[in-house]
Amino acid sequence: MSLSNIIWIVVLGIVGLLIVLFFIFVPVGLWISSLAANVKISIFNMIGMRLRRVRPAKIVMPLIKARKAGLDLSVNQLEAHYLAGGNVDNVVNALIASARAGIDLEFEKAAAIDLAGRNVLEAVRMSVNPKVIETTNVSAVAKDGIELLVKARVTVRADLERLVGGAGEATVLARIGEGIVTTVGSADSHKEVLENPDDISKRVLSKGLDSGTAFEILSIDIADIDVGRNIGAQLQSLQAEADKNIAQAKAEERRAMAVAREQEMRAYVVEAEAEVPKALAHALREGRLGVMDYYDLQNVKADTQMREHIGGHAAENKILD
Repeated sequence: MSLSNIIWIVVLGIVGLLIVLFFIFVPVGLWISSLAANVKISIFNMIGMRLRRVRPAKIVMPLIKARKAGLDLSVNQLEAHYLAGGNVDNVVNALIASARAGIDLEFEKAAAIDLAGRNVLEAVRMSVNPKVIETTNVSAVAKDGIELLVKARVTVRADLERLVGGAGEATVLARIGEGIVTTVGSADSHKEVLENPDDISKRVLSKGLDSGTAFEILSIDIADIDVGRNIGAQLQSLQAEADKNIAQAKAEERRAMAVAREQEMRAYVVEAEAEVPKALAHALREGRLGVMDYYDLQNVKADTQMREHIGGHAAENKILD
């Protein structure tokens, strides 16, 4: 093979490689699709998207969709939202859905909602078709001490103007639970609540619980009310038990003081008895007590001990019998 043939083969290979790279880097097929949809985007603009690390399909396809729906959006708007980390396709779908539903929603507002981390398309759908949120069993106690377990269904509609910065579903449910607890707690008897459960809905709705949230509360319906524990009786029982324990503790304290006082008195008696022999000896030395008197005293003492001993044996024998 001659040198010229080798050079031609190398040149053809380089040209083929350049053509392949051109079709990979330049989205010719996407450009043709935009022309067919009457969306004028230059091929150089798509190349610029590649250089800015933007996938052209993420911009061109939503733009074609928007133009077909009659929305006036520009490439720069969609590309800026993409570079900010937004979901371009979701925003365009939300704008189309809002336009079909007659809801006034601008691109800047939809983009802000999307960048705030909320699903703007779901919000538009919720504006058209309100969502029903069901609370868990809310425990509330009436004035008569009876616990009621209340479950409510809340119908809410998304407020597009308050989606950015507005509180979510958790806040709405917490406020409704607080309203239920307040309403049931203000009732004199749990029977009043069972007879008129709609009073809960009316009072809770009148409090304006959707203020500062991203939703508008349309209705609150009581789904179920169950009678729970008798909290008042349990509290009274616990209080009585506590009072009993306090009384027992005080009684035990008084008993311990009495035992200590008795032991103290016995100590005084023992101490006094220890002084008796000294007094007897002193009386004998001074002549105020004779020897015969001393022996008579000893006989009385021995007689007393014998009687106590006999009485103790008699008591034991009676118990055994």
